[in-house]
Amino acid sequence: MGYEITISKELDITSRQVATTLELLDEGATIPFISRYRKELTGSLDEVQITAIRDRAQQLRDLDKRKEAVLKSISDQGKLTAALEEQVKGAETMAMLEDIYLPYKPKRRTRASIAREKGLQPLADRLLDQEKEDIDELAKAYVDAEQGVNNIEEALAGARDIIAEQVAEDAEVRARTRKIFLEQGTFVSRVVPGKEEAALKYKDYFEWSESLKDAPSHRVLAMRRGEKEEMLYLDIAVDEERIIPSIEKVYVNAVNDAAGQVKLAIQDSYKRLLKPSMETEVRVLTRQRADEEAIRVFADNVRQLLLAAPLGQKRLLAIDPGFRTGCKTVVLDAQGTLLENTAIFPHTGAGGLAEAEKTVRRLVEKYQVEAIAIGNGTAGRETEEFVRKLNLDNTTIVMVNESGASIYSASEVAREEFPDYDVTVRGAVSIGRRLMDPLAELVKIDPKSIGVGQYQHDVDQHKLQAALDDTVVSCVNAVGVELNTASKQILSYISGLGPSLAQQIVNYRTTNGPFKSRKELKKVPRLGDKAFEQAAGFLRIRHGEHPLDASAVHPERYALVEQMAKDVQANVAELLTNEQLRKQIDLKRYVSEQVGLPTLNDILAELSKPGRDPREQFEAFSFTEGINHISDLRVGMKLPGIVTNITNFGAFVDIGVHQDGLVHLSQLANRYVADPHEVVKVQQQVLVTVTEIDERRNRIGLSMKTEEKRSIVKKERERRSQQPETDMASKLAALASKFK
Repeated sequence: MGYEITISKELDITSRQVATTLELLDEGATIPFISRYRKELTGSLDEVQITAIRDRAQQLRDLDKRKEAVLKSISDQGKLTAALEEQVKGAETMAMLEDIYLPYKPKRRTRASIAREKGLQPLADRLLDQEKEDIDELAKAYVDAEQGVNNIEEALAGARDIIAEQVAEDAEVRARTRKIFLEQGTFVSRVVPGKEEAALKYKDYFEWSESLKDAPSHRVLAMRRGEKEEMLYLDIAVDEERIIPSIEKVYVNAVNDAAGQVKLAIQDSYKRLLKPSMETEVRVLTRQRADEEAIRVFADNVRQLLLAAPLGQKRLLAIDPGFRTGCKTVVLDAQGTLLENTAIFPHTGAGGLAEAEKTVRRLVEKYQVEAIAIGNGTAGRETEEFVRKLNLDNTTIVMVNESGASIYSASEVAREEFPDYDVTVRGAVSIGRRLMDPLAELVKIDPKSIGVGQYQHDVDQHKLQAALDDTVVSCVNAVGVELNTASKQILSYISGLGPSLAQQIVNYRTTNGPFKSRKELKKVPRLGDKAFEQAAGFLRIRHGEHPLDASAVHPERYALVEQMAKDVQANVAELLTNEQLRKQIDLKRYVSEQVGLPTLNDILAELSKPGRDPREQFEAFSFTEGINHISDLRVGMKLPGIVTNITNFGAFVDIGVHQDGLVHLSQLANRYVADPHEVVKVQQQVLVTVTEIDERRNRIGLSMKTEEKRSIVKKERERRSQQPETDMASKLAALASKFK
């Protein structure tokens, strides 16, 4: 419906790329599939561009549906003209469309509609003509006690009510006013009197004002939450001296008594109708902007967390720490299967400590444990110190972020996996598995529960869920999954599958044993050709019947790779292991109408590292010994930490004291940083300096700036403070020389 041209201009791509992408999406192709396996058709668009096309097309389709509803409504009223129809069809945004529709929108009785019922519309029209005449004499003709108009002033007041509503519903006036609000409006926040102590977390907004257009999403959401909790008053201020004259330019065309009545109507229209309407609109618009930004940040953080480096398949001991109730301890094999569980009590006295040491040593020796995962919650640092003092040889000890583990342990998924174990055992298993493979384990948990959001409960939940679903699907398909070991949960995110087919695959695998080839997927009930096409390239089978079953090469291209192998007098297996053979391949020989160089380059790259994991290599990490609580901190300490969350105003870092510290945007680097994601990512290991400790508010300030640059800045400030008069004199002299 003409979307291609609009979207192509907005995204700076060709209309053919847009049309082809929309066609693929409408046929049921997924974004990961299109991005990876249909590059020739889309001109190598990436997932971000394809997502933008999908979302913008949906907005335009929604706009078209609304236009149809508006046209029908106006037509049913018998008020649709050719000019009005053209105006409705030409509306480029939902706001423009609603402005056009507003005068025709069914509404409850208003002061203007009551005045019309009293027969005062002709008087309003005469006043709008602004002819030079005696308005009292003009109004006298409309005084009619039976109609409820008892005197001249009531007649004029009713006429002004009609004019006021007309002004407030004028599309041009609304567009002008909206623009002034958005460009010049200001958020004004102040504390509710008497709630200063209760609202301490909103202290920054007790007396605060900020431009609407410049206010970052985190501050908008913080002020809105404070208002919702009745801790803050939040207003939108704008200079009326700019708005009312702009309206008068549209409606006032004379200097006489009638024009004076129109001016009075305009003032009433703005204060009673237009201003409240614009404030509501602007609140919605600014919230939408803040939501979109917060959702983008949240999705970026979730992506980084899901794609964090996996430890891999290792024999593992996992501990969910606790003081009084002890530490739930489990042993997992290299595939994540639960082998044994128990509880240890290293923090409840000498007897408990000795028995805990004995138990851990026994489990490590019995199962040849290669790594120990310890949750970072209550008693986490103390448990880590206990384990490290055991000096276990050849055993990696890692603190694991346990956000969401309790949510998983009480979920239906956990009950289904471990029906015979309580929530504490399930939580420990989750901690261990998320060290082995964060992606495989975290997909079992609602992304909103894994601790990397920014006001996630305040934003549009439908849009948030859609964005997070897109992110999880993108991550799962980017990494790919092992078909014979993947859980139902992670399989459900594979392109073309979903929960129902994922369950069918698991059922088939349980009944028939491991899949021997990708083509065997076609035997799974209800998994048709379309689903196979979408999913097959993202599923891996180690040691499958075909060497490429373990790679990201799609089965539709197996014949092509076999031809390549034949042309260099080898088989596919040899092609995968022999770099010299791969160097003999001339990709241009294999270009056809169906396959171009983008796909051929992908295939060749995959042949060199079949089934490679795009995630980074795992690096062990440990916190500073002896720094377990906020009271242990001192300003100037340099500590290793792990980035746990990223917001628009900085990054939160776990330094091992049960309270994340904040590296403000201005402290992330020795240069200007516009977006924290430029510098850090979730789960990144960093070195920070403690700059501020506020135990009362449980806040820690950190810096990632290097000491050398900080000292230079400090020395320069000291120099300037010692020579203020000299510096000022030199500046004045320089200015004077300019104007000689």
